[in-house]
Amino acid sequence: MNLSQIHNVYFIGIGGIGMSALARYFKTIGKNVSGYDKTETELTKELQEIGITIHFEDSIALIPSDFYIENTLVIITPAVPIHHSEWNYFLERDYVVKKRAEVLGIITKDTFCFAVAGTHGKTTTSSILGHILYESGADVTSFLGGIVENYNSNLIGNGKTITVVEADEFDRSFLHLHPDIACITSMDADHLDIYGDSDAIEASFIEFAAKVEDKNKLFITKELPLAGISVAVNEEADFKAFNVRIENSQYVFDVQTPTEVILDLQFALPGKHNLMNALMALAMAKTFGTPTDAIAKALKSFKGIKRRFSYQIKEENLVYIDDYAHHPTEINAVHQAVRELYPNQKVLAIFQPHLFSRTKDFADDFAKSLSDFDEIILLDIYPARELPMEGVTSAWLMNKMTNQHKKLVPKSDLIETILQSDAKIIVTIGAGDIGALVKSIKTALNEKI
Repeated sequence: MNLSQIHNVYFIGIGGIGMSALARYFKTIGKNVSGYDKTETELTKELQEIGITIHFEDSIALIPSDFYIENTLVIITPAVPIHHSEWNYFLERDYVVKKRAEVLGIITKDTFCFAVAGTHGKTTTSSILGHILYESGADVTSFLGGIVENYNSNLIGNGKTITVVEADEFDRSFLHLHPDIACITSMDADHLDIYGDSDAIEASFIEFAAKVEDKNKLFITKELPLAGISVAVNEEADFKAFNVRIENSQYVFDVQTPTEVILDLQFALPGKHNLMNALMALAMAKTFGTPTDAIAKALKSFKGIKRRFSYQIKEENLVYIDDYAHHPTEINAVHQAVRELYPNQKVLAIFQPHLFSRTKDFADDFAKSLSDFDEIILLDIYPARELPMEGVTSAWLMNKMTNQHKKLVPKSDLIETILQSDAKIIVTIGAGDIGALVKSIKTALNEKI
């Protein structure tokens, strides 16, 4: 498929974080872009502000008339139900209909592609890498799964020769990509509703790794059963971060590469997992040929990603952090970072489970991870694309938690319940619509200070 011959691009599910990055990209390169989404969000408002028309009702009549022509590409998200009338309208008339991952595959085939894979760490690692390459002057476009604070966007650059993409394991999407340099940050079990078991997930990652022909351009953490260039913090590896310390609330560290020692790198995102993400991005950029001083400068200036350990309030007597964590390993990473930064402080965690299937598959691990906080508030499970499962509820999950300082509250009572706590450190966690509550929580807490 030749994208240069496409004039119109129509998105079904345009408001998703990955879909909206693609929409921005096609708008940037001069295509006529429009789309549908179920819900109006900040992302859809931002797309409308750059001239993309969007409607929020599944109605064929609302598809702009100039999209009823042959050279229209229709892009869908896997979350769209099969009975969606607009999707079926295009299918029945033999339009070119592609999944987002397939379109990324077409784009990456004709560019030098950096692909960042892993159950955790994709968005942060690819955002750091995209920032390094862009700041170094590379002709790059980065398609990201989060809003990078430096750019207030999930699309960095508009280069034509280099791409940075998140290699998403959901629905085996990453097998559509054509990576020249890739990394795998982790291979933990997740998306068991798609894969069935952890062996199937591992097999899919192995298949992705095989797409990188030069194993000197596949970067892995040491525990993975793959051949590649190893990356580690405080362990022997091909790329090793060591002498790690915290100065002025940020990491300062040294790196041993295969060819040199880099001293006194600075990086502000907290948590050992983020230090690992930064090291992985450094290793990929260094292997590509990015100058060391450009890498160091970009690591120092990287401001982070919205909803990834994102500070909402940072006062001496109250700290409020918001994070997208939705898997037990990610919750553990948030807990580690909070305890490292704020030892001996009382921490309240508010968690909204994401998906009935994930809650069911990892219930014991969720219970253990959440119990490590001093106080826990649980919201009901956010269903996303799923129907309820009998017996799988937040109350069921809460009963598994060993910490006695726990509450299950409806969203309508959440702010009042938060204000009753005397915790100095407050963290909201989850990938559902809890992100939409952050602004009002922040406002209420600011009034309390």
